[in-house]
Amino acid sequence: MALAPLATVADLTARGLTVEESETDLIGIYLDVASTVVRQAAGSPISETTSTLTLEGEPSQWLSLPGPPVQSVQAVAVDGDDLEVGDYQLRSGRLWLARGWSYRREPSEITVTYTHGLPVVPADIVDVVCRLAATALLAHRESGDGADLAARPVIQERIGDYSATYSYSPQFSEMELPEYLRRQLAARFGGGISVVKSR
Repeated sequence: MALAPLATVADLTARGLTVEESETDLIGIYLDVASTVVRQAAGSPISETTSTLTLEGEPSQWLSLPGPPVQSVQAVAVDGDDLEVGDYQLRSGRLWLARGWSYRREPSEITVTYTHGLPVVPADIVDVVCRLAATALLAHRESGDGADLAARPVIQERIGDYSATYSYSPQFSEMELPEYLRRQLAARFGGGISVVKSR
């Protein structure tokens, strides 16, 4: 199940960007892509969702669940056998099972259905997504013909007698996050989205 974007057209409008009716579909794509970029950097869906995933169980009594924060757990099964709610406990985003998650001297298959993420997307995350989407929209407006999809850095520019040469390493697209922001998102949300797949 696809997650809704972390920001909306109304969020862009509130920040002073006018989106023309003809740009509605395009800005929807940009908001979705920007949200995916932010979620991947965070290692979390950020917005609240319910996921079912399969993890490998180890002899430890603790099992960490990806995509924090974990709000609740609806179902847990070990190697296809459903556990009763009283068999396990949810503590600080991890599941605890007294006998351990693998008690047969080999890895077990743990299937968990749980609700995780934040009920309300933080304002700073909404702002980052809006800035990425707005930058992509403005680049599209400037090119007018879709040429913004190609990474073509300006190396030299001449207007009459005026000439300028630029030497820089261009981004592949407007949807790239700076490394410092990637680190901040990963530290804040704890990583692990690559494991989370909603079903």
